[in-house]
Amino acid sequence: MTTSKVQVRQLDTVDIGAVTAIDEKISGGYHPDEWERRIGYYLRRDPDAALAAVIDGEVVGFMLGEVRSGEFGLAEPTGWIEVLGVDPDHQGSSIGRRLAETLLDHFKRCGAEKVRTLVDEEMPDIAGFFESLGFEPASLKPFVKSL
Repeated sequence: MTTSKVQVRQLDTVDIGAVTAIDEKISGGYHPDEWERRIGYYLRRDPDAALAAVIDGEVVGFMLGEVRSGEFGLAEPTGWIEVLGVDPDHQGSSIGRRLAETLLDHFKRCGAEKVRTLVDEEMPDIAGFFESLGFEPASLKPFVKSL
């Protein structure tokens, strides 16, 4: 499959089922309420940063992000890539790259000079994907506490 067949467009609430199905293939869990909430949030915040990759009318990938200022003490507008999902049947076809390029262009138009994301160390494929886009480790270090 060539990436020329892939169209990137804004996500829509009608895409929640497709996003849920992609997440289920990836994670093995079924979370429609979570995706309805998350997609609704991003569509309200910045619909141009909620993206779907479509082939022949079928959603095969998605990416959610936004530009925020003041996050973690960072005053400058910063693009944040929050979620990336590509249907496992279509992985390795540059769909994630097309989504990321579209989102990065949007962030630049919004005045962001940097883009950040978080990657779990137990997901080396995702880290490799972001490294292939030119991302590099940052000085920010996440901390977590179980409650």
